[in-house]
Amino acid sequence: MILKRFYEDKIAQASFLLGSSGEAVIIDPNRNIQLYRDAAAEEGLRICAVTETHIHADFVSGSRELARCTGAALCVSAEGGPDWQYAFANAPGVRLLHHGDSIRAGKIRLDVLHTPGHTPEHLTFLLTDEATSAKPLGAFTGDFIFAGDVGRPDLLERAAGVAGTMEAGARQLFTSIQNFKSQPDRLLLWPGHGAGSACGKKLGGIPVTTLGYEKLANWAFQVEDQRAFVEAVLQDQPDPPRYFAEMKRINRQDPGASRPLPPQIDPEALASVLASDGEAQVVDLRSIAEFAAGFIPGTVCIPLDKSFLNWAGALLCPERKTYLIGFSQRAADEAASALSLIGLDDVPGWSDARIFDLWRKKHGALAVMGQLSILQWSQQRRGQQVVLDVRGNSEFRYAHIPGARHIPLGQLPERARELPADSEIFVHCQGGVRSPIALSVLVKMGFRNVTNLSGGFEDYQRQNLPVEAGL
Repeated sequence: MILKRFYEDKIAQASFLLGSSGEAVIIDPNRNIQLYRDAAAEEGLRICAVTETHIHADFVSGSRELARCTGAALCVSAEGGPDWQYAFANAPGVRLLHHGDSIRAGKIRLDVLHTPGHTPEHLTFLLTDEATSAKPLGAFTGDFIFAGDVGRPDLLERAAGVAGTMEAGARQLFTSIQNFKSQPDRLLLWPGHGAGSACGKKLGGIPVTTLGYEKLANWAFQVEDQRAFVEAVLQDQPDPPRYFAEMKRINRQDPGASRPLPPQIDPEALASVLASDGEAQVVDLRSIAEFAAGFIPGTVCIPLDKSFLNWAGALLCPERKTYLIGFSQRAADEAASALSLIGLDDVPGWSDARIFDLWRKKHGALAVMGQLSILQWSQQRRGQQVVLDVRGNSEFRYAHIPGARHIPLGQLPERARELPADSEIFVHCQGGVRSPIALSVLVKMGFRNVTNLSGGFEDYQRQNLPVEAGL
């Protein structure tokens, strides 16, 4: 048996290739389908089946496109009831999976288990390598069981607006966990996400775990009462990025192939976009320090690092064009490829640092991010100032600056108008990474008297300044 795990750091997402006797099955592929084709070719395998654990909400699925390009069977869930079926369920080459079915590739057998909770149609694939044993070796759990956590059941309601689903999903998840406990403790578990994913709240970073270990270490296996589990699993879940709502619909319909990488455009063209289109999304890919030292008002700071897609998905609108400012074709290609993973496909072009020179000639000096340390701010604080905390709900509830306004960074585009436009606004997060991004969003929305508290709440606590708790 051949097992390959592919991990996309930018979305903390795992997909898998299983091969045997010249055949392969791919589980939960993302949009970078060439990755799987190349891996199969290297091992001399023909991809005969492509499958996925559920209709994903956090990345664009590559399942249908990969099946189309390889001639493989596309195996998708038929569980969950009529409201949770794929729109292409009856298309040629599609095989609908029910609890108790199997997928085969050579001597490999994947038995289908219906494990609802994260979503109503969710499946888990129980792996048996028949060449070595008739007993199951492991399971591909998707967004059902993670290392140290379980899939959140609230996304359909909180991200997609399907009212009344999160408590029902939590109860289904509890039942699925209790049923899965009957599997042998030796079972290896390969989850679909790792630390950093918004599909849970306490995900571990290890690539594989065992059911026996999760029974000991995973909080969800320690709760025996359904009501207590429902309350616990719904508490302190991270804010879902705005693109989650659209992603479920896209994957249910058919995302299609990704678009070509963007060309480099003349700085004059991007300057015209900035000057004429207030709705344009222009993302500055430089580091926070570089952005703070000089930026074009109206651009949004989203550094091209491992958190890039978290904030791009939270702050950018899929219906609008997205332009990029970077220093190389390689950086622009990396950013555009990453954006395509979450359905932000409309990237008409990018510009290099010449855009800054052009801006200086036309408008004078670049804008500079106002910054104060916590100590400097505390020494000059005045009552009419607005302190904006852009951390998550659980962070704010645990402890915050007395009197601070709270708007999580991902909600800022929709809620910024709650802030008084004529007041001084001091923005902070936990350690100083999110607040500069928030400041760039506020400046784009017309706020001018905005300052970043560079040390964040960590520095505030180090100064032993007063805090309060609760929302």
